[in-house]
Amino acid sequence: MSAIGRAFRQVVKTVLSADRIEGTGARISRSIGTRRHRSHDPFLLLDDFKVSGREGFPDHPHRGLETITLMFEGVVQHEDFAGHVGRIGPGDLQFMNAGRGIVHTEMPVSEHASGLQLWVNLPRRAKMMPPSYHDLRATDIPHAKSVDGRTLVKVISGRSYGVEAKMHTVVPIYYLDVSMQPNATFYQEIPAGYNTMVYTLEGSAAFGSLPPSEPRTTLIFGSDGDHVRATTSEAPARFVLLAGEPIGEPVAQQGLFVMNSKEELLQAIADYEQGRNGFEMAHVWKSDIGNRK
Repeated sequence: MSAIGRAFRQVVKTVLSADRIEGTGARISRSIGTRRHRSHDPFLLLDDFKVSGREGFPDHPHRGLETITLMFEGVVQHEDFAGHVGRIGPGDLQFMNAGRGIVHTEMPVSEHASGLQLWVNLPRRAKMMPPSYHDLRATDIPHAKSVDGRTLVKVISGRSYGVEAKMHTVVPIYYLDVSMQPNATFYQEIPAGYNTMVYTLEGSAAFGSLPPSEPRTTLIFGSDGDHVRATTSEAPARFVLLAGEPIGEPVAQQGLFVMNSKEELLQAIADYEQGRNGFEMAHVWKSDIGNRK
């Protein structure tokens, strides 16, 4: 299909990632979830992480959000107090819904590991649902191709070029891992009202009238238009496109807890500290991998 009849969304803000250390020495490059861009409803945080050895994220709690972890290199193992245990390697995905409460750990079991973790807010109606985990192997992720075959899309959530994702979050989102060959064009329809952004990974794709962006840059798109378009010239490129239906509710967040009001946030912290309302196992459970010497 040609570009005729399409209205393309334009980039209205560019966010450079902020480097930081979290957990036990994990190196984080964070774009969404910083002073420059606190959130992009329903997205709360986007972390590009690197870990090695004993660096990682030992036992810690969550409530009120979902996470999606996409692995680039290495292997990370996760455990939680509900008995879920698993490993994800290059190209694999992990979907975690923290719901009313989870304590879990995420640690590398290879010499080095890297990936991308996205936090998606939960609406008020779903914040106290039971927690859950779902892993998806790289070989099971649906793939789509552009008509000319020069763009490959891993459809993590949502739909692209007629291919539907296998996994879905509580709040509808699009999560597309896009790889473009040189001299390629990518089109993606975006539902009306969805907040949209792109995180660049490799190469130099151009969006709209902007010159190509450097890797590890987040591009925030305006709400006007029904498509996103990307083009490459002499070099290939890879990026993730994220679009989500806004929840439109107040957000009260303190670290790992995300609720709708200060009162609910204080209640979540008290529940964790006192081991109740979903956190009954919080202080009697210890992970194996997060507590190894």
